[in-house]
Amino acid sequence: MGISVQVRTFTGEVEATCVHSAFAVLCSRAVSKNLPLLGFVDPYDDTVFNRSQLRGLVPELRALAEDAAAEEAEAVQEILALVAQVERKAHRYLVFNGD
Repeated sequence: MGISVQVRTFTGEVEATCVHSAFAVLCSRAVSKNLPLLGFVDPYDDTVFNRSQLRGLVPELRALAEDAAAEEAEAVQEILALVAQVERKAHRYLVFNGD
């Protein structure tokens, strides 16, 4: 199945989910670029980012989008849309859900 990205509340309720075939590729590229947040997304389990951690994750996503193929750049935009949703309300988390 791959990696999906979700917005979850502190109670675990899923408010939004996005699935894109390029999410795993982005995470692999992050590893090769030694990006400290996105590079440690677990492809087999949940990796959770809180609102404070998004301040570090967003620049990593934008850096990956700069030299990305069209499909990967589209995936970054989808993740950034979920980030915006997390930032709008308290007690929300961005979750990379591994297969």
